[in-house]
Amino acid sequence: MNAELEKPRLKKKKDFDVQFQDRTPFWQRFRARFLTFTFLKKVLWAIFRYVLLVGISYVILYPFIAKIAGSFMSREDFLDVTVRLIPRYPTLDTYKAIITENKYFLALWNTTVLSFLCAVVQMLTTMIIGYGFAKFKFKGNTFLFYCVIFTMVVPHQALRLALFQKFRYFDIYGIFNLLTGKTLNLINTYWPLALLSIGGLAFKNGLYIFLMRQFFRGVPDELEEAAYVDGSGVFKTFVRIIVPLSMPMMATVFLFAFSWQWTDNFYSTMFFTRSGSYLMPNILTIPSSLDVTGFQAADVYSSAILNTAALMIILPLLIVYVFGQKFLVQGIERSGIVG
Repeated sequence: MNAELEKPRLKKKKDFDVQFQDRTPFWQRFRARFLTFTFLKKVLWAIFRYVLLVGISYVILYPFIAKIAGSFMSREDFLDVTVRLIPRYPTLDTYKAIITENKYFLALWNTTVLSFLCAVVQMLTTMIIGYGFAKFKFKGNTFLFYCVIFTMVVPHQALRLALFQKFRYFDIYGIFNLLTGKTLNLINTYWPLALLSIGGLAFKNGLYIFLMRQFFRGVPDELEEAAYVDGSGVFKTFVRIIVPLSMPMMATVFLFAFSWQWTDNFYSTMFFTRSGSYLMPNILTIPSSLDVTGFQAADVYSSAILNTAALMIILPLLIVYVFGQKFLVQGIERSGIVG
């Protein structure tokens, strides 16, 4: 009964407050809301954040904008000191020369096939190795994992000559030399990169193994134990339980391996020595039709041509990242290397 009597009183009090607020002069309400130190502090902090964001964005994006603008400039634009970012005589001659003379589409196909195959093999290999380090306890587990970490520290330049000699005169315990009287020459083929990927010794494979190990350590052991109780073996449990859970991490490793192989210049120049082996790094040359000899702005024009080729190399990676960024973020989050 008392609660029912209180309700009209509360309603009358609210109506009175609303009427009182409506009677308050506008300038007083404006001053109470906006002309305060707290509001001023919020406005200044917001302005500072936006200015800082715009400044950082400008510093990061300006080089890309300048390279994109330079790719559409003609020779006359490089001689005109008034031209900055907007070309006065826009042209596509630089793109046409790189596509035709540097055989861009052939390099695009060769690099896509090579990067895709290496990324798939490295993803599967490092996943198996990382799973073994995370879930199986065996003698020397820690020592072998330290060896994997050590591969991330050793500079690849220190192994360049040894790797080249190994695949130039490839043999397995002298078997090929014993049977045929000579060794195999795997240079200028995909076999060196394929064998390194299968063995988990390719570029950045130590990092991939570390990521996979950290991810699998976060997978509850109860899932595997339940599968073992149901009669599943190690292989069946791995395929039916672990692999579906590992899709985000697999996508992350695939994107990393694909991107690094796409832009690799170290192994590509070492294992592909013939001029006909067109890969993406090979298009970073100045086409003959864009000869800069004797040109007054030769340095700037040459840089613009090479920057255009670099943009054409990066463009497919940007497309891949747009479709794979969701899996990349999920894989990094679940790897356990971020707090």
